[in-house]
Amino acid sequence: MNIERTILSASEEETEAFGAALARELPAGSILALEGDLGAGKTVFSRGFARGLGIEEPVSSPTYTIIQEYPLPGGGMLYHLDLYRIADSASALAFGVDEYFADPDSMALVEWPERIADILPDSVIHVSIRHVSDHERQITVTRP
Repeated sequence: MNIERTILSASEEETEAFGAALARELPAGSILALEGDLGAGKTVFSRGFARGLGIEEPVSSPTYTIIQEYPLPGGGMLYHLDLYRIADSASALAFGVDEYFADPDSMALVEWPERIADILPDSVIHVSIRHVSDHERQITVTRP
């Protein structure tokens, strides 16, 4: 069953709070595809998502490192991937992206998922973040 939820966020704090709330309701093994233009708020959402999982360390965009790994308090990891610099799914498979997706005790946030659309699992949760104005974002979550 497809589920869709849309909110309008008026601030970074609201975007973080929404990310945190969503993290608390999803099971381990969830993979989220974060879609949105540069500066849309994907990293802000990710910071809130991490907080919702109990991660207290600073969360930053992995643009240059491609992946950041954060241990979860109860075991497992949060994998935060930024595929902006990846050409295609073959490049992602070369660094083992499929292993991150196969970890049932962990969760993954994938920025620029369109680069690997052909290898994303069918169960991926899509999170679209769109500019509405300078301070407002429309966030839509679609779950299969």
